[in-house]
Amino acid sequence: MRLLITSDTHVPKRARELPDELLAAVGRADAVLHAGDWVDTATLDLLEARARRLIAVYGNNDGPGLRARLPEVARAELGGLRFGVVHETGAAQGRERRCAERFPDLDVLVFGHSHIPWDTTAEGGLRLLNPGSPTDRRRQPYCTYMTAVAAHGQLTEVGLHRLPPRP
Repeated sequence: MRLLITSDTHVPKRARELPDELLAAVGRADAVLHAGDWVDTATLDLLEARARRLIAVYGNNDGPGLRARLPEVARAELGGLRFGVVHETGAAQGRERRCAERFPDLDVLVFGHSHIPWDTTAEGGLRLLNPGSPTDRRRQPYCTYMTAVAAHGQLTEVGLHRLPPRP
């Protein structure tokens, strides 16, 4: 199962639209995981229309319209793995321990908020993934998103994709 992992799209505040490369990757994915901070419902509508399956949550910048349609925490079994999606996980220091304690029933936790790509494994085996942001690099050198393959209870081919600067 091919996965596209994204977060913090912030449309239209940080970009007028999602990058073409990201939208093309949506079309190739079996499931799209979005860890919040959509900002507008039009982007949610777009991904719902294009994704074969969308697992998504709201973030701290998402208003009542998005909060009415999305949960704070989403869970799904994909390729034999138990996934969770949440927007915020708190400070980087101690993140693995906190998340492992909060989500003992998960194999993989996708999160956002910081716009900083993250890929670590907590003691006990919980994999934590933050794809960064495809529209707002903040202090990072590039805007980013992730892809991965989930199959037979294994997460493989985890890749961080750098997007070209917007014109």
